[in-house]
Amino acid sequence: MKLSILIPAYNEGKTIHLILDKIKDVSIRDGISKEIIIVNDCSSDDTIKKVEEYMASNPTLPITLHNQQKNQGKGAAIHKAIELATGDYLIVQDADLEYDPEEYNLLLKPVLNGFADVVYGSRFMGGNPHRILFFWHSLGNQFLTFLSNMFTNLNLTDMETCYKLIRSDVAKSLKLKESRFGFEPELTAKLSRVPNIRIYEVGISYYGRTYEEGKKIGWEDGFRAIYCILKYNLWSK
Repeated sequence: MKLSILIPAYNEGKTIHLILDKIKDVSIRDGISKEIIIVNDCSSDDTIKKVEEYMASNPTLPITLHNQQKNQGKGAAIHKAIELATGDYLIVQDADLEYDPEEYNLLLKPVLNGFADVVYGSRFMGGNPHRILFFWHSLGNQFLTFLSNMFTNLNLTDMETCYKLIRSDVAKSLKLKESRFGFEPELTAKLSRVPNIRIYEVGISYYGRTYEEGKKIGWEDGFRAIYCILKYNLWSK
């Protein structure tokens, strides 16, 4: 079995080698192999250079680098990474340091025990470390999750989480469209309609960034998420 680790990257030259080190060092249970697929979303910094240097110094680590011809957004980068993935399961890994690759095994457990096709990593459950930041962002995330749950009839605690481990054949079948931060509600809406899909949730840690440290999401992305919850649950079924 192989796990495809999908990394959408935009101006992450300062940290991408650090997250790649973490992915390289993580030991995935049951002998599961890993592949890393990086989609550079037309970064204006030295992201490409940093990745190419890392690939040259780690030739045995299976890394695929794809460079978008123009900036299209995180969702579009993930669409391309899903297309390129060859693993049995896939997971999105942001290029910053907010999520810990050591926790891949937490998400894999329900899968390997034969219970799950999809596992969400929730930042709002469990006893793992969470950086204390941004009350209104937290409230916004909870509202978006609540609104999404109303339409999907799921009882998720963290719809907007980056960590979603998905069976690759399911992910490739979804015909995803959202190119930016509407990706998460669209994905959740379409997963909820897959016949007999088994969705689980596990608690994960979260090492959030401030805007000064490079956080990119803003209020306009929240409004887009509301629109996408309505669109993909009501208007575009």
